[in-house]
Amino acid sequence: MGKLDSACLARIVENCCYVGSAHHKTKPSNYGFIPPVSPRSHKSLCDLSRSLPVDEAKALFEAGLKRGMISSHFVDGLPKYVWAVDPDGNVYEAKVSGNDGEYHGYQLYGKKSQSMRRLVKQEWEARCPII
Repeated sequence: MGKLDSACLARIVENCCYVGSAHHKTKPSNYGFIPPVSPRSHKSLCDLSRSLPVDEAKALFEAGLKRGMISSHFVDGLPKYVWAVDPDGNVYEAKVSGNDGEYHGYQLYGKKSQSMRRLVKQEWEARCPII
């Protein structure tokens, strides 16, 4: 996970936003997707554990940015990935959707992502309170 100075991090926070994706939802909640949902069987779901309202997803995304929970790999000046952990300990990964600063996210789960979840939780706790 990248470590950035506060000015660079502030620029990233200002230029990124979470919009979500209907491909990662089984419960559309209040996202306003058209069609309401269209989950793909090969995609991870952001609402596997529970319905995740858009305001909560945006807050998690922003908390991840503010904690510097970003990948060291950048795409067009933006971090490719942003990670966050909800109060229940579920780990989420947001991925940049294009060069417009929009991100969509999904929950990391299953055996394949076990080591990544462990790393994200460890860093999340180490960076709390928000840096």
